[in-house]
Amino acid sequence: MAVPNMVIVYVSDAPASARFYAELFDIEPGFETPRFVSFSLTDGFELALWSGVSDHLTAPRTSELCVTVAGGPEQIDQQFRDWTAKGVKTVEEPHDEVFGRTFVVADPDGNLIRVAPVD
Repeated sequence: MAVPNMVIVYVSDAPASARFYAELFDIEPGFETPRFVSFSLTDGFELALWSGVSDHLTAPRTSELCVTVAGGPEQIDQQFRDWTAKGVKTVEEPHDEVFGRTFVVADPDGNLIRVAPVD
């Protein structure tokens, strides 16, 4: 059975984006090349940053990483304050949705990162 074990985020500069994600999540890359950098997350799941281009893919590349935070709305708001203090670009300020408190920021390439409560 095939089980997803990696999320690839397409970026313009893999090393620069790796620095952004390393600081944002307080983690270090596990694998680095000039155009591909990956981070080991939990239980064999990887976050990869790739600046490669494929001539065979024609569909738009759209995605949103979601980081879940335990502890209620006050923890979501604190995460927002922590990240904005690091200079992260805000896309949506903290607000309430049907699933709970949430906000969205962007990486240097405009890729979206949503913070939401643990289900």
